Amino acid sequence: MVVTFAVVCSSNNNRSMEAHCVLRDNGFQVNSFGTGNMVRLPGTAQDRPNNYKFGTPYEQMYTELKSQDENYYGQRGILKMLDRNRRIKLAPERFQESKKHFDVVISCEERVFDAICEELMMRGGEHNRPVHIVNVEIRDNHEDAAVGGQQILDLANMIVAADDMDESMQDILEKFQQKYGDILLHSVSFY
Repeated sequence: MVVTFAVVCSSNNNRSMEAHCVLRDNGFQVNSFGTGNMVRLPGTAQDRPNNYKFGTPYEQMYTELKSQDENYYGQRGILKMLDRNRRIKLAPERFQESKKHFDVVISCEERVFDAICEELMMRGGEHNRPVHIVNVEIRDNHEDAAVGGQQILDLANMIVAADDMDESMQDILEKFQQKYGDILLHSVSFY
């Protein structure tokens, strides 16, 4: 059985896209999403972020920010991140608007985990198809996203190596926590 994965952060730009890239490059079936109301990227002033609607192409974000201040956004890694993203998929997607079903959904922060659990509960589980939701806490910066992407790859490898994912999930999560020292959140919901 092929295990399908989704990786979710707030804006579907940094953490989820890094993990999407790493999992895809290692042969996994993966999609990525955000749960926020808008896609938020840092601006040249802390109180003025760049806000985009989900579905705005990464190419458009890249072009706009490059034309605004190529040096500023280049030095902060934003252009490099958007360049990676536009090579993976067209635009950021919002989890709440997706009708796709996954076996495992991995969130990158607790509030995103909560939003995923709430969304799936509101859908009502009419298909009675289980989904494991796991939170791997990753700070929203480029360095931690790179480390987190490798940790998520390790977790995904542990999951697909299990004879029975549902029966083995608790043991897998305990091994992951022992290895990385992170406390994971886990819930089972239904599509």
